[in-house]
Amino acid sequence: MKKIFKKWAPPLAAFAMAMWFFAQLRAPHDKDFAFNGFGQLPVVADGRLKPMDSLARTSLLQIDEMQELDLEPWKPGWQSHQTLSAIQWLANVMLNPQVADDWPVFRVDNPDLVTFLKLPEKDAGTHQDGEHYSWNQAAPRLDAFDKENERVDKISPSERNAYERDVIMVHERMELYAQLKNAVQPEDALDWKSELARYENLIAPGVAAVQAQQAGKKYDEQTFNDFVGELQRFNFMAETEPPLVVPPAQPGENWQRTGTVLLGAARGGEIPQAVADYADMAEALQNGKAAAFNAALADYRSSLVPNLSPALARVRAEVFFNQMQPFYNAMVIYVLAGLLAIFSWFNLSETLRRSAVWLVGLAFFIHTTGLIYRMILDGRPPVTNLYSAAIFVGWGAVLLGLVLEKFHKNGIGVVVSAGIGFITLIIAQNLSLDGDTMEMMRAVLDNNFWLATHVVVVTTGYASTFVAGFLALIYITRGVFTRTLDAETGKSLARMVYGIVCFATLFSFVGTVLGGIWADQSWGRFWGWDPKENGALIIVLWNALILHLRWGGMIRERGLMNCAVFGNVVTSWSFFGVNMLGIGLHSYGFTDAAFKYLSLFVLSQLAFIALGLLPRKMWKSSQVRS
Repeated sequence: MKKIFKKWAPPLAAFAMAMWFFAQLRAPHDKDFAFNGFGQLPVVADGRLKPMDSLARTSLLQIDEMQELDLEPWKPGWQSHQTLSAIQWLANVMLNPQVADDWPVFRVDNPDLVTFLKLPEKDAGTHQDGEHYSWNQAAPRLDAFDKENERVDKISPSERNAYERDVIMVHERMELYAQLKNAVQPEDALDWKSELARYENLIAPGVAAVQAQQAGKKYDEQTFNDFVGELQRFNFMAETEPPLVVPPAQPGENWQRTGTVLLGAARGGEIPQAVADYADMAEALQNGKAAAFNAALADYRSSLVPNLSPALARVRAEVFFNQMQPFYNAMVIYVLAGLLAIFSWFNLSETLRRSAVWLVGLAFFIHTTGLIYRMILDGRPPVTNLYSAAIFVGWGAVLLGLVLEKFHKNGIGVVVSAGIGFITLIIAQNLSLDGDTMEMMRAVLDNNFWLATHVVVVTTGYASTFVAGFLALIYITRGVFTRTLDAETGKSLARMVYGIVCFATLFSFVGTVLGGIWADQSWGRFWGWDPKENGALIIVLWNALILHLRWGGMIRERGLMNCAVFGNVVTSWSFFGVNMLGIGLHSYGFTDAAFKYLSLFVLSQLAFIALGLLPRKMWKSSQVRS
């Protein structure tokens, strides 16, 4: 019985987690309002066609840093909370803002900013948690907040204090919310369907009144004022630059904003049926009529089929990708696999090690599926920005770790795979807080050949450098804090690190040369000492230096490990850090929000190097190796 358990436990563990993953692929069921159907409507935002579901998720992440809205944030974490999905939240913001404006969606942590906006303090009696606030709570101070933002915006980003940085961040979140509120109707609309009908009837007499006023003739002042007032509302809608929700009337035409087409109607254009369909949805949602909402939604979707069938298919595929959440689910499995592999070191359990291998294999399959699916959706190679780079670095590191485990079968490769896979996907998840991760490419990057050669090759080199550094962290951790680093294990780790550094040197060098060729075609010079180019060169030189030190006998086992750990510092700064400088040809709008975490990572690596330099007698493993 024990032998049977040892044989079948690993595949059964992987099967159980696979069933957990596949269970999440089932689309959520709508109880009444077809919000999931609303999530499959196409919209143009951030320079690309996407489903409302993606717009909802990225917008809520930017505003609240979550993909679900907690309507009761004041409750303790252990109590059950009433929550809304991202698409339920977005549908109400667009169609029923009178309700959505009372939801605590804005996260404001800075106490000075809370005071400036005159927001309520934490009070369980008034259902206020002191961190999350609604649009209506901040609305009385919006004019003053706009002026404060203008003042802070004139200050250099590097010179802003914590309060000023939060002013910019919260103002951007409120601007995004205002854009969403003005996407399908004016933000101050109370009964948009009736107001739209009145506007249609007002166009002809309104235009006549305006023409008469301009000609100095007698005109109906009430009609003139009503008409001009409506035009001002629609002009404000258009100026907020909301997502484009009005589809093209004919193939090849462009998507438009609701405010733009309503202004165009005053110049003789027609109001598209899509505007009326959204108005029907708004009326139904505001009055709690699920059947009417679903009918209006179905009518609108059917009107899109003749001209936009490919677009509908694409947004359905992206909605499924959002539901699958491959990178988040792979991250969860990496954690479980890593824990099993670490435990296997202490009790020498082959069953735990094999279970960890099976689980990493499953997570790698999900990781790979998500990577390929994303490439198909984006129509690009795997690396296009920092978010996708983090995902690809993790994928490459997991693959290298599995190869190491195939040859050495000691659990080290599995821990490398699980550890780097988890860390890189956590980084990617935090990078997604900045907005759409499949945004429109800059012109210089709009070249799939070089994205598939230079970027993929050089990123593989960086991933390999991280793998070598992670192996060295394992060596130091096991050596200093445990008795599991015997002489054989130490030599095995040294061979792994040496081999991976050789691999990393080759790929980082070839990738850097390919980048120079791309630069020559893009900017007319092979090398310009740009910060990003310098970072790539430093990585190549550091890996080459490690090899020369090893070949020359200047470093041995522990020296090799310390140098490999410092490779983590070099690579993290050269790969991520230079993008935070905001200068150079390779600064494509990347964020500096992760600077604090990058600094903490660098300090942690320096701390590990300090541990690695401790005398051997201070290592717990010295008792085993002596």
